[in-house]
Amino acid sequence: MPEFLPVEDQLAILLRGAAQVETVDDLRKKLTHSRETGQPLRVKYGIDPTGFDVHLGHTVPLRKLRQFQELGHKAVLIIGTATAAVGDPSGRDEARQGLTPEQIAKNAESYLAQIAKVVDVSQAEIRPNAEWFEKFNFAKMLKLLGSMTMQRMLERDDFEKRIASGTPIYLHECLYPLMQGHDSVEIQADVELGGTEQLFNLMVGRNLQRDAGQAPQVCLTMPILRGLDGELKMGKSLGNYIGVGEPAKEQFGKTMRIADGLMREWFTLLTDRTPEQIEQLLTGKPNEAKKALGADIVRWFHGDEGAATVLADWKKQFEDKGDPDEIPEVVIPHGELVEGAIAAPKLAVLAGLVKSNNEGRQKIQEGAFNQGPDREKITDPKQTVTVTDGLVLRLGRKIVRVRLG
Repeated sequence: MPEFLPVEDQLAILLRGAAQVETVDDLRKKLTHSRETGQPLRVKYGIDPTGFDVHLGHTVPLRKLRQFQELGHKAVLIIGTATAAVGDPSGRDEARQGLTPEQIAKNAESYLAQIAKVVDVSQAEIRPNAEWFEKFNFAKMLKLLGSMTMQRMLERDDFEKRIASGTPIYLHECLYPLMQGHDSVEIQADVELGGTEQLFNLMVGRNLQRDAGQAPQVCLTMPILRGLDGELKMGKSLGNYIGVGEPAKEQFGKTMRIADGLMREWFTLLTDRTPEQIEQLLTGKPNEAKKALGADIVRWFHGDEGAATVLADWKKQFEDKGDPDEIPEVVIPHGELVEGAIAAPKLAVLAGLVKSNNEGRQKIQEGAFNQGPDREKITDPKQTVTVTDGLVLRLGRKIVRVRLG
């Protein structure tokens, strides 16, 4: 029989960072029964394969799932191969386009590889929900639809907002929370995890389990992680995210650019540091705290060696004023040069350091652009730069090496 930690010790770990638990008392009872019987809890987390990049926002509930695993409980991953064809309306002010079977299959394979960076998938139960929904006939669907009233469905916050704004709500969207809830019945979930915008769907599962004669699951929601902009929910469509599959240098560099006000939230939701450790870091120098945060994030996905490398590169580039050992290269065609030279703003654009000549001129006037081993500053937008193979260009924290093509 597995040995579980005392219930209160488990609760202290599991409630850290949680936004809402329906209910804590139910979770305590389930953990007590689990410890007395030696039977692990079945902890459900569902994710629809809607794209290729799992980002840090997704990892907030995934990290909680990993904590349940480390405490000896069973992670049950629902891959929404059926629900992805409907589209989750949670937190959305317009209908979400469902995916084709081909898109779903391709994305699901990629998602599992990325999820494996957070959850021990080798020890998880992985269930595509098409496994049971493909067997649904019309009678079963009618029974599922009959388990909820339209009044109750329209109570959900996102639907209320859409009604108020005159934005259409399509009938197929009403299927989604019922399908997600039925997943819990199929796998007999003890706990379901999700973001705060998922609470309605999670509670539907709790109700459907009661109807099926099962003990209702505990609904544990995690806060929505704010993205790099410090304001909006981290998301692929907003471009304010860090992907779990990104290189260590990219993950660290993006973290170093977040606002200081985001650090407490990110430390709490993305690291295993104790509240005391977080407080100590945040009362010190902000840049040192941010370096520790970036290293923690990189260490999770790239190991100790990856974290040590990015810290050493950062020190060399920004503290010792040297260049990192690995510098990304950009190819600039010979045909762009006139007698081996090119206008500085155009060079910055071709090197990918700025998006336009106007931005290039502005950054040059600010003194942010320099080149060569001596870091020669270019401050005149009209200046031309002699370009040689291997020339290093720097703009703020960006750095590239030119290869002539």
